[in-house]
Amino acid sequence: MPIPLPPSLSLPRVHVLELQASDEDLLQRFYERNPLYFEQVNGAPPRPDEAREEIRDLPPEGWSFSAKRLLGYADDQGELVAMASLVSDLMAPRVWLVGLFIVATELHGSPAAREIYAELERWMRRRGAAWVRLGVVVGNDRAERFWERQGFAEVRRRDGISMGQRVNSLRVMVKPLDGGRIADYLEMVPRDRPGEA
Repeated sequence: MPIPLPPSLSLPRVHVLELQASDEDLLQRFYERNPLYFEQVNGAPPRPDEAREEIRDLPPEGWSFSAKRLLGYADDQGELVAMASLVSDLMAPRVWLVGLFIVATELHGSPAAREIYAELERWMRRRGAAWVRLGVVVGNDRAERFWERQGFAEVRRRDGISMGQRVNSLRVMVKPLDGGRIADYLEMVPRDRPGEA
């Protein structure tokens, strides 16, 4: 069901929909029109089954979570201008993961990404999120700067992460939504403590 976004967004008439398996072609078209993320992170354009895999993908076995959701931000022609992959209660209650957040390349440099993410964060908070966690590939400078500007702090790095044709280092970053301390987060999610396996 479409969810209207606030009128302050720099994108007129954008609405949010929860992507389902039936939206695979819509998501794949978005990926193919906006390959920059995949080229920077995976070293290659999106695969023909990239959307199908994102829709089906779940956290690793043994990781607790309550739900995975894919949100699409569609223009008035029904095409996506952004997407977000979210996992709630990942490894601990009220910890949400932003697994993927891609905004159309043509909107880079505009306020759109910041505004869409701000609304996404409000949406997660209304659904109980107290912490947001994500991973940023080291060297993806635009993404690193973006997440730092949104208030995320690095808690650890993970090296040797295979992603497509590349092996990357990943900055694990966290943001408290309710004034929590990073030390409190690391008590709940020991995996993210520096030096943990």
